[in-house]
Parts: sequence; C-alpha cells; structure tokens
Amino acid sequence: MYQRILVANRGEIALRIFRACRELGIESVAIFSEADRGAHYLDLADEAYCVGPAKPADSYLRIANVISAAEVGNVQAIHPGYGFLAENAHFNEVCRSCKIDFIGPSPEAMAKLGDKNVARSLAKKANVPVVPGSDGLIADAGEALQFAHKVGFPVLIKAVAGGGGKGMRVAANDLSLKSALQQAQQEAEAAFGNGAVYLEKYIEQPRHVEVQILADHHGNVVHLWERDCSVQRRHQKLIEESPSTSINQKTRDAMCEAARRLIQQADYTNAATVEFIVDKDGKYYFIEVNARIQVEHPVTEMITGIDLIKQQILIASGEPLGIRQKEIKQNGAAIECRINAENPAKNFQPSPGKIDRLIVPGGYGVRFDSHAHSGYVVPPYYDSMIGKLIVHQPTRAEAISTMQRALAELRVDGIHTTTPLHKDILSHSAFVEGQIDTTFVERMFSFG
Repeated sequence: MYQRILVANRGEIALRIFRACRELGIESVAIFSEADRGAHYLDLADEAYCVGPAKPADSYLRIANVISAAEVGNVQAIHPGYGFLAENAHFNEVCRSCKIDFIGPSPEAMAKLGDKNVARSLAKKANVPVVPGSDGLIADAGEALQFAHKVGFPVLIKAVAGGGGKGMRVAANDLSLKSALQQAQQEAEAAFGNGAVYLEKYIEQPRHVEVQILADHHGNVVHLWERDCSVQRRHQKLIEESPSTSINQKTRDAMCEAARRLIQQADYTNAATVEFIVDKDGKYYFIEVNARIQVEHPVTEMITGIDLIKQQILIASGEPLGIRQKEIKQNGAAIECRINAENPAKNFQPSPGKIDRLIVPGGYGVRFDSHAHSGYVVPPYYDSMIGKLIVHQPTRAEAISTMQRALAELRVDGIHTTTPLHKDILSHSAFVEGQIDTTFVERMFSFG
C-alpha cells in the first residue's frame, strides 16, 4: 500500500481524494495555483505545494511543475482526478519514467481508448455494437460527403481526441456538412492540439447511458451497472441518475457485459466509464471510453455502496479486486445535480465571485460533495462546477422528491448557480415520467 499520494487536481475532486486517502491511512500531498492559495480544502492534505500562476496552462497542466511537487513531496503515486492531466497519456508516461505510479490505466491503454477511432475498432473486436461510422479519419469535405450520402443525413462530426462536446457538430445537408467539418476541425485543434475527426450516423434524440467499470492487474474486470446522463446542454451533463429509465433489465445486462468485454479487450486496468447512446427502439451503441474517474461517480457509489476512489487507489497499488460481479447490486435510485457557478437565465454565463453564504442541505439520503463554503471566492480560471448534490432513496420517485427538497434547502448567496434550472427540470412532467433524451433541456427550456 502507498504511504503518500499526490493529488494532481483542485477543488471538489481533490478534496474527495484527500478524504479517501485519510480513511486508508495514506498521507496526501496537494498542489495549488496562486488562484487557489489559502483555499480551505487544502488544509485536509498533509502537505501542499504551489505549481504556478492562476491559468491552468501555467500550473495544473504544467507537467514539469507537477512532477517536481511529487518528487519534493516524496510520493509513490499520483491521482489525477478528472480533467486537467487525467487523460493525458504523455503525463502518464512521464510518471512511469519517474517511477511514480499513475492511479489510472497504463499509458498504452489510455492512448488506445483516448483515440475514439481506435476505440471503435476495439469495440468491434469485442463484439460491442457501434454507431455506423467512417472507416478511419475524414481527410476532407469530399470524403465526408461520400460517407453522408452512403448512410444518410443527419451525420455527427466527432474529434478523435478530448471530450466535453468540443469538436462535435451535427450536419443535416451537404452545405452544413462542409462548414461544420471545418468548424469541428478548428475547434478540436484549438482544444486538444489534434484536429482529426471522423463521422458517425447521427442518432436523433438518443439517451446517453454509461457503464462504470473496475479492472485490476490480476485479470478481474467487473461492471458497477449504469448511469443515465441524458439531461445535458450542448453535450455537457447537468443531471445523472441510476438506474436508467430508458432500458429494460435484458438490455441493461447486455450493455454492462458489453462494456466489460471492451475493457478486457483493451488490456485496461483501474476505473473506466464506457459510454453508449440508446435509440428510440432501445438499441444501444458504443460511443467512447473515459479513461478516468467521472464527475458523476457518486451516483454509482450510492447505489452499489462501493467507494470508487478507494478502489482506484487499491487497484493501482496492486491489490486484487475484493468484490465479485455477483456481489454488486443496484440498490435503490440515485440522482446527482451538478451545481455550477453559472447563470442559466443569461445563457449559462459564468458567475465567478464571492459566495457570501452557503447553506448545505442534509437529511436522510442526501450528500453534497463540494470544496466551497461561505466566504469562498470562485475563481474565473477553472471549470464552473462548485459542487454536486446527490440523493439516494429506495425508488426513483422518492429520489426525485428528496432532490426537490434538497435543492430548495441549498443556498448559495452572492453568485448565480444552476440550482433554479435543476428545480425546473426535476418538476417537469417529462423528467418525472422518465421521458427524456439528450435534446430534452434545449427543447423544453430557454436560456436568454
């Protein structure tokens, strides 16, 4: 077991990892930028080192600075959390060369699955259904048009690197395909340094369902059931829940087993999320693998009773999985709302600034993961999420009721947050009835 771990992240996920380390008897080392200097959550780490100025490129993404902090901190491993360097195969390789364990997959597995085109090929080898797509990368508009005419419009342009909806465009005809292709390539190049794209048949009004996987170094691979992440805006998740209301048990079992096969095919270890879309007929198709812990991992923790962060650390240290597939049950229903410092009424305009007062909801089945507090200043340099409100109850109806109550209790004074939108979504009849898809939010709500 490790004695000391460096957490190469900030905010909510860094705090989450500090807590897991403390419970495992492991010392944690934090890093911070000048913008995060003095943040209260850093007090939960055993040591903390500044890695640079506020901008991520000069601090949290500066590999040399992160490695220097790890070496000065005398750690055996680095946990990257999510975002920043979490899916950076080069950083993973640097850790290996410095003889520091990376708490995640190998650089080789990360590189394979980080390339969506390669991941599709692996999925096909594992007999996992994939959306009809181009055979390889799209070089120019001519190739794109040829594919679109073969499978029929609409089509989806997707960057092979990165995520979060960047480098993605939908095209409905020849003219829009030409312009969208150029836009997607330029956006992907700017965001990921890789403008390569491929095309897929666009599945209209799909559900987004993902499967959580754990795999150890001893050949054991288990799934921890699914999460439904269909409530999105511009490919950014807003609300996640489990179980999904869009699939029956037969489909659930088949999808989860398909995800498990794919991870085995990739020789992958540690935590992974295999993402699918589900069409109106209930057919599921693989879209990508996230080679890291997910923002929404607490949903799975609530329904399974398994601490995913601790499992990541134990797996990386060489421990075999102490859980068997037949022991992993879906217990009740869980819902998570992402609380972002944004103003939905003004098209989700970022709302950094000082939180004058924060009142956290509580009660049976309520969890709030956050590094924020009264007096905390939300910096403008990073992701706008300040917390995750999670509820767990025996049934989905009870979970919705509890979430509505918890949202009503939550107070974040001084800045705007997405809380009002979550209240509207949770009370909408389509959400209550489970009749949602990835276009639901943009079809039903306006944002100024």
